[in-house]
Amino acid sequence: MKKRDRGREQEEKEKVLDVDASMQGTMIFKDPVNLRINGEFEGKLDTKGMLTIGQTAEVKADISGEDITVAGRVSGNITATKRLSLVAPANIDGDIITPALNVSEGAVLNGRCQMSSTEESTANSSKSKGMTIDEVARYLEVDTSLVEEWATQKKIPASKDSNKWKFTKEDIDSWVAKEKVSH
Repeated sequence: MKKRDRGREQEEKEKVLDVDASMQGTMIFKDPVNLRINGEFEGKLDTKGMLTIGQTAEVKADISGEDITVAGRVSGNITATKRLSLVAPANIDGDIITPALNVSEGAVLNGRCQMSSTEESTANSSKSKGMTIDEVARYLEVDTSLVEEWATQKKIPASKDSNKWKFTKEDIDSWVAKEKVSH
């Protein structure tokens, strides 16, 4: 191993973030970090590196990451591009996609499990995902009524299905990027 690679590896190991408080919102980590959640979290979580959901954690979020270990309670879908480990007393209500799954005795999964290659997991996590008006409002951190107003006025990409607005994450991300450039 080159000296430079060891330095980078050591630097990644030092990037540790412990979350013991109650948090709400969207957390996106572009660089690898060792993230541990021991408190409550609600929203969306997109990580690189290692993510640990501790025994005392209550997480209501869709989670995507590389190497994920769950020992607490998670309500939401989980996509791990490298590995997902469920350690007792883990309790997951949601679907999982991962190329490698470790489940210890006493861990509970209420949902579907899709085993896939690393490439498929990466593609599935970034694939267009249908979103409800509430999910878009949380994702954009605005009121639901504002998202509905934008959809009605065709200011935001949306379609109606059985009198309910439907959105795709890909379209919302493109719209946000376009709005940032035009302002």
